[in-house]
Amino acid sequence: MTPKKSTLPILAAALMLCGPAHRAGAAQAGSAPELSPDSSMQAVVSGIQGAALSLQEAMDEAVRNSVATRSASAALDAATGLARRERGGFDPTLSGLLSHGGNTLPSTSPFQGADILRTQTTTGSLGAGVLLPTGGQLSASFNATRSETNSIFATLNPQTNASGSLSLVQPLLKGFGPAATGSRSAAEFELQASRNSYESAVSAIRAVAEQTYWALYAAERTYAAQRLARDQAAAFLTQTGLRATVGRGGPSQVASAKVFLAEQEQSLLDREEAMDAVSDQLGSLMGRRPAAGTGRFLTTTEPGRNFTVEDEDTLVARAIRRNRSLRATERAVAAVGARVRASRWKALPQLDFVGSIGGNGISGTGQDIVFSGDTLHNALRGGLGDAWSQVRQRQYPSWNYGLVLSVPLSLRRNDGERQRADAELAQAEQGLRAARLTLEENVRAARRELLHASERLKSARSGVDAALEQVRIGQLEYNAGLKTAFELVRLRADLATAQQRYSQALVRAATAEAALRHLVPDNDPTDE
Repeated sequence: MTPKKSTLPILAAALMLCGPAHRAGAAQAGSAPELSPDSSMQAVVSGIQGAALSLQEAMDEAVRNSVATRSASAALDAATGLARRERGGFDPTLSGLLSHGGNTLPSTSPFQGADILRTQTTTGSLGAGVLLPTGGQLSASFNATRSETNSIFATLNPQTNASGSLSLVQPLLKGFGPAATGSRSAAEFELQASRNSYESAVSAIRAVAEQTYWALYAAERTYAAQRLARDQAAAFLTQTGLRATVGRGGPSQVASAKVFLAEQEQSLLDREEAMDAVSDQLGSLMGRRPAAGTGRFLTTTEPGRNFTVEDEDTLVARAIRRNRSLRATERAVAAVGARVRASRWKALPQLDFVGSIGGNGISGTGQDIVFSGDTLHNALRGGLGDAWSQVRQRQYPSWNYGLVLSVPLSLRRNDGERQRADAELAQAEQGLRAARLTLEENVRAARRELLHASERLKSARSGVDAALEQVRIGQLEYNAGLKTAFELVRLRADLATAQQRYSQALVRAATAEAALRHLVPDNDPTDE
């Protein structure tokens, strides 16, 4: 059927509205523009309204503001405080005493030297002690007493007495070594675990932020592909209606085009909502929202397309050595082990070695004593310094040593604690084993994903090219009456799907690379 002359301008206008991809007849040689994965959607993406955001900005803000990193930082501060407290248990301690008092008593013996005996005493002491890593308590003390009395029989008045000693109480069973240092060692291991947990949290939030960023990148391009499909559906409906006007189509083709356009418009709304949802997720990670009026974040960084994949066993070995989360678990198990060793020593009977060495000194002002008609003369003169010199030189030495044994009638309490600690260690070791297996599994999966990334991208690009060619040929066949509107609608839907798969392949590769960087850090962890 030959169209009437009056309908030719209408048909030509319709073909112009539909663009080069829909032209027929003599203009079919240049019918379909290239809708390559990198260029066809870029114009649509650049027209999306939103606040531009780079990948580095997203990761940095997520590290600063995320709940996970702040919680890990608080846990690290708590572990640092606990370690300081336990270290302080082995710091030397000083003690001192100074007192002055008096006493008055009626005489009960003629040898007291006064009817009412009055005395005044000034006492001072200075000591230092330290807990040894072996569990022993080492202490040193110096004591001095100065006394005055009204007794006529006091040969020294005032009189200064001094004594000094160095004492050791060393547990030989319960309380020995690991029992004393168990809490400190456990706190040190827990500090290392918290430090690695913090580093792991930072690495993890960076990886999550990067993966969410790429998810937003994919959502933008999925939205762009859908918008292209919607625009093509609208153009296709216009073309179908004009073709029906000139007698080259029927109502069923127009209805198919309307159904296709309605589906694409609904899908476009769905894609926009999905894009906004991912933008919200990224905003929650960063702790902020886009500026007023922008509505959403928009990506400005392109994912990589060339990936270097190392040997599988080499990656796994490096992950076992460097992964912060695994190292944190190892340090936590070590902390449990330190407490278990302490509990085993605490379950033993108490046997302590006790001993001390020291010296005594005495000085004062001598006075004459008249007794039974005889005068006793005391020429001693000196003060606290003289008494201390006698103590230091051990002019009048003192010493003692011995053993103290304490055995409970029942060992159930200590044995029960030891049994509980052993079971806790076994459970922690199994958790560590599970963490290693999970890490190895995740590393292999991420490496496998990255290994196939280039091939997947190549396949996805080929799919887009093939879909474009299908649409071009289908349009020509539709214009020639060889295809129905429904068949052409299916071809255009396949093109949108191919475009989306290409974007998803890009993001899938970038996500796998981010996961692998988190699982296998560049540097070995340092336990300070």
